[in-house]
Amino acid sequence: MIDPISSDAIGKRIICDGECATVRYVGNVPPTQGPWLGVEWDNPQRGKHDGTHNGEKYFTCSHPTGGSFIRPKKADFGVDFLTALNKRYGLKVEQTEELVLGKRTVELVGFESVHEEQSQLNKLRDISLRECGVSHAGDKEDIYNSCPNITILNLSKNLLSSWENVADITKQLKELQSLYLSENRLSLSSSPPTLADAFLNLKILSLNQTGITWTEVLYCAAMWPSIEELHLASNDITVLERPVDSLQKLKLLDISNNKLNDGNQLHALGYLPRLSQLIVSNNNISSFNFPDVQFGHTSVMLSKLNILFVNGNNISQWSVINELNKLESLQSLNCQNNPLMESAKNPETVRQLIIAKIAKLKVLNRIEILAQERKGAELDYRKMFGNDWLKAGGSQNPDLNKPNVEFLTAHPRYLELIKKFGAPDEGELKQQQPFALKNQLLNSMTVQKVKGLLYRLLKVPGSEMKLSYESAKMEGREIEMENDLKPLQFYSVENGDCMLVRW
Repeated sequence: MIDPISSDAIGKRIICDGECATVRYVGNVPPTQGPWLGVEWDNPQRGKHDGTHNGEKYFTCSHPTGGSFIRPKKADFGVDFLTALNKRYGLKVEQTEELVLGKRTVELVGFESVHEEQSQLNKLRDISLRECGVSHAGDKEDIYNSCPNITILNLSKNLLSSWENVADITKQLKELQSLYLSENRLSLSSSPPTLADAFLNLKILSLNQTGITWTEVLYCAAMWPSIEELHLASNDITVLERPVDSLQKLKLLDISNNKLNDGNQLHALGYLPRLSQLIVSNNNISSFNFPDVQFGHTSVMLSKLNILFVNGNNISQWSVINELNKLESLQSLNCQNNPLMESAKNPETVRQLIIAKIAKLKVLNRIEILAQERKGAELDYRKMFGNDWLKAGGSQNPDLNKPNVEFLTAHPRYLELIKKFGAPDEGELKQQQPFALKNQLLNSMTVQKVKGLLYRLLKVPGSEMKLSYESAKMEGREIEMENDLKPLQFYSVENGDCMLVRW
């Protein structure tokens, strides 16, 4: 039990009026009488000052309004692990028995319930004590004797104040593989390697909203020798450093909702040998590159990366997508809510361009890329930029096909697509129109113009029409023509495609 008016309380976590805080000061605050606790709130809007009162500095806060003084009796320092566990999972109804000793009858209260409760706790594998006020392990070996078989443990948003607090719990859980510590505030250990025995089998660790920095992660990593999945969302991380002799077994890293604005920070992760899934959504990344190789070659960086999430960043340049084609193992990309996705009014066009630019991609924004869709996207890409290719020095004659570096930098896969499908001829490049009407009328005909022609036939207002088409190249898919101001060739409609009109 923590004495709230002793110096031992400094650094401990408390709850007061439903808000969590860390004790930074214990003592008097003149001219008032009696002891006070100076606390730093997790929510800085809850406080009033930075630890300074009447011109005197009592403690330091990371935020100018993060501090307050409260009376010790208002502070709840939490409970031990088993108290919280029994409250959430223990038996609620106490049983009684009578035992006759000679002429006396003795009532045994809770005797059978203790047995049953112990049996229940032994069976627990996956438990959640989120927001249960857990602050410490309790008596030595109590957890091991009661519930040693826990493999998944959620201790998010509790009152744990240090990694030693956590280790006192986890060292009694030899089977523990997944640990969730989000929304705690943990002071660093003076010697992380000495705590490694408490996390020997830990594979998954969540430290979202803990205020931890990447430098502190690398400092603590010696505690987690077997870690494979690490979640660090919402920690205001701005800088990454290369792990040296740590995190070498890491397969998944989540650093979403942080403050990375330089995509080249990802170079620090480039040589993690097993990293297969990286989540950097909702940062402020606008570009990144893999400078170890030029276009058309495969980077040695992030060589095992299979799944990448870059949703909600500031990516607006196609060069970023070109760079992703350098990744040897990338098969799934999630890139929604970036300016690039709004660069064309028709999201289907953007999807096709991304598919054409990244050769090994199999899933885009959680939608599988079927073989026919890839073929159609690559054929359309080859035709869409065919005239640019010719102007840049391209030729149907293989011996003369030498487009300039500027074109190849913008379209690194173009020569690969020519090798795959053959070079586009001049007739193919001129053939942009889908209908058996005069070519000169269709070269620049917009969707709005087509609706006007259809109005004469159907007497249906253009505002009520929805146009789409089906292509033989993408069987089973219907492409909507959403933008009335775009010409038909924008949507790559070809002879033989089927136009659909709905109202």
